[in-house]
Amino acid sequence: MFSITPISAQDAPSKGKLVIIGGGSRPSSMLDRIIKESGIDQSGYGIILPMSSAEPDSAIYYSGKQFIEKGLKNIYGLDFVKGEVLTKSKVDSIRNAKMIYISGGDQNRFMNIVAGTDIEKAIHHAYNNGNLIAGTSAGAAVMSKMMITGAELKHPEYASTFRNIDADNIEIGTGLGMLANVIIDQHFVKRSRYNRLISAVIEHPEMLGIGIDEATAILVIGTDAEIIGDSQVIVLKNPKRSKNVHGDKLGAHDIQLNIYLPGEHFQLN
Repeated sequence: MFSITPISAQDAPSKGKLVIIGGGSRPSSMLDRIIKESGIDQSGYGIILPMSSAEPDSAIYYSGKQFIEKGLKNIYGLDFVKGEVLTKSKVDSIRNAKMIYISGGDQNRFMNIVAGTDIEKAIHHAYNNGNLIAGTSAGAAVMSKMMITGAELKHPEYASTFRNIDADNIEIGTGLGMLANVIIDQHFVKRSRYNRLISAVIEHPEMLGIGIDEATAILVIGTDAEIIGDSQVIVLKNPKRSKNVHGDKLGAHDIQLNIYLPGEHFQLN
């Protein structure tokens, strides 16, 4: 593993930035924006956390490749396994990173390793000290506190999208909680995951449902979310907290749906 001299935390901690990517390819302009917003082209370093992936070495390589192609030499991979005895140097490497990038794979695998550990605390420390946390696909799903696991409770055979809008069907886990009042879904338009997110906002009407398409991200600064990349972000709200059930089937009235394009903004509060 590598050795890094820790960077001092900022004197006046402030909330950082989030780049939540819907999976798929990462346009060059998106990488440019991540680099600019994090400032890693000027100072500090970036860390790739590959624990969502079943092949962490490959995840580190492919996640870092585009950064390296843009001339950055300060991007490092840092892998952890469940139950590992955490050294101060490895935890500090996360705490002091100007950019933390969480790879794709399986969000449940990632949270099974980091939940309740100093790794999770270090990610929050970096964010609260003004640094940037990015994640793609599974790395996007873990950004919310209420995390879609990808599984269906009533239809356990895997499908890339829900085939039904059923009551008590969507399985929810606990993510990192970088955002508390939203549920994130990814690969959204490409994999037509509307049924899943509709189910989520009916079952959990206090949450904002955010479906991010591939090659697309939201840049979150404070309560502002800006769409960056190539495609769309779908936002679902259930303002009247409407929920009707007939047998297994869910119903609701006055669900709001907005489709945002690159360069547009919406508010998270």
